[in-house]
Amino acid sequence: MSTEEQLEREGAVATRLDDAWVTIVWNDPVNLMSYVTHVFQTYFALTRDQAEVKMREVHEQGRAVMSTGGRERMEVDVQAMHGYGLWATLQRSGE
Repeated sequence: MSTEEQLEREGAVATRLDDAWVTIVWNDPVNLMSYVTHVFQTYFALTRDQAEVKMREVHEQGRAVMSTGGRERMEVDVQAMHGYGLWATLQRSGE
């Protein structure tokens, strides 16, 4: 493998790792399901049906992955969820 091919391959791996983050919204005993659905529609631009599916996932499974991408973008999404009063974290995808 040439040096150029190796650098290209390493760059692809670095790009994948940089994009390998998720925003997770966790269940809490405070927020109403209708409010969580509203937040998901408003912030993540989901349809009502999509937002309700995600809200049910949070409610029934304790959490739902709401977005994926680079770490900085996921930090923005987590802070936005905190701004809405929801409990959210970010982590590397696949952890």
